[in-house]
Amino acid sequence: MMKYFTLVVLLFLFSCGNKEDIMLPKAATTIVKNVDDLSPIYIFFRTNGKDTLAEVNRKNSIISTNWILNIDKRLPMRLVIPEIMKLQKKKREEKAHKNEKAENYYSYADTIGKNLAFIPFTNVYYKMEKPIGTVIYINKKNEILIDNNIVKREDLKKYLLKLKDESKEVTFCFDKQMSYGSYLQNKIFIESLIPTKVNVERDEFVF
Repeated sequence: MMKYFTLVVLLFLFSCGNKEDIMLPKAATTIVKNVDDLSPIYIFFRTNGKDTLAEVNRKNSIISTNWILNIDKRLPMRLVIPEIMKLQKKKREEKAHKNEKAENYYSYADTIGKNLAFIPFTNVYYKMEKPIGTVIYINKKNEILIDNNIVKREDLKKYLLKLKDESKEVTFCFDKQMSYGSYLQNKIFIESLIPTKVNVERDEFVF
């Protein structure tokens, strides 16, 4: 089991004698603490001149295991999501070594418990397009918008409960220019509201 050692939050991968680092997102809570039978996948932050690139290393991944995605928090969602969609597609379409119990998780650092933590996303289907219906949109400033109106974070749970009473489904959408670090912090925040048993769509939109 990997451990979280410092608040600098650098995850090191030693490969071919070279040291690589990933700056993981941070949050003050643990969703899932332990994952066994895992394969780590890394998405590195790279630059080429003025361009930012997302570089995937999945050579140690095994289809039948739980996949842990370690993604640099500085990467924009517009680069991260296409790579995640490719990984999900490969695992979902595998037939020979498929394991129905194998999950996919994002890793992050719990700054309170000082441990590496995980949040599952196995059943999330990403789409890079604008959705229709009841939409909760989070922009790159981390503002929550519903029908183009900004909603306070502390009021979101109330809104979700109202939707539950009305038996409406809700779709979460994220700005494609948002950093992955901000996305994951928002996802953890949303997860803390899910015990309200709201009808949340499995699709997440990034546009």
